Amino acid sequence: MKRYAFLLLAFILTGLTKTTTAQYYFYNSDYYDNPVVFEVGGSLNAFNSFTDIGGKKGIGGKFTKDLIMGTTKMGGGVYFSALYKNAIALRLEGAFGKLEANDNVLAGVTDIAKERFNRNLNFRTSITEVSLITEFHPLFLFITWESKDVEPPRYSPYVLAGVGFFSFNPQGQLGNRWVDLQPLRTEGQGFSEYPDRKVYKLQQMSIPLGLGIKYELSPLLNVRGEFVYRKLFTDYLDDVSTSYIDPALFQNYLSGSTLRDALAMNDRQLVNKNGPQGGAKRGSPSQKDAFFSFNLKLGLLIGREKIR
Repeated sequence: MKRYAFLLLAFILTGLTKTTTAQYYFYNSDYYDNPVVFEVGGSLNAFNSFTDIGGKKGIGGKFTKDLIMGTTKMGGGVYFSALYKNAIALRLEGAFGKLEANDNVLAGVTDIAKERFNRNLNFRTSITEVSLITEFHPLFLFITWESKDVEPPRYSPYVLAGVGFFSFNPQGQLGNRWVDLQPLRTEGQGFSEYPDRKVYKLQQMSIPLGLGIKYELSPLLNVRGEFVYRKLFTDYLDDVSTSYIDPALFQNYLSGSTLRDALAMNDRQLVNKNGPQGGAKRGSPSQKDAFFSFNLKLGLLIGREKIR
């Protein structure tokens, strides 16, 4: 059985990699196009996020309503992909960057958003992500250029979707130092008094969704512009989700400097309204956090052969 499976796999790979003289390429037919070509490249990424911290005036809203472009941070990435007939690609990508937000961006507001300013929270985190993404190029997916007397376009808009795994570690500023927030359990995560608040993991799954456009600089080089949004399954990207807790509980679970930092970071309100028992709103668990990036990519094609 294994022998037949191996032979079938070999047959499929041979069929995919066999050189063809497809008419869909440029430069006066100087290059042959294989059914499957490969691409390796790098990217310059601009990262930002949607979390409970910061935002704009008024009631916190979804997506661009609370976007603060001033918190955008630069990052990078590398990728390798396999492209079938210029129509469908499977891409393995690694990316890294930083995210941050601060309630102090709301200084001077006079509406309901002043409560977020008084909350006085901030966070930063590094992001490392590995993702497996599928691209769909409609200009090649639904049009057979080989049967036409015109060359295909050198540009190709596309949509993408996939699955990713990312690591993060939210930190908050305390005086002149930054402290890791997850070990402080600032909202009672893991406390028996709050059985529904689990200690969140620093490695989680994401769903990348996005749009892009590719432009062929030459038969072997292309440049891309992309927007990729990551749907997350955590509301603790910024360590803020639910409500304040009774600060007296921290001493039952923490000690030493960890206890002191937890007491300082749990409640930093400029105007303390919740009292010693906690319970006042600290974040909004109804919406998960998210982050996104604008990517500028440069790719090198492997497998497109020059006509001799």
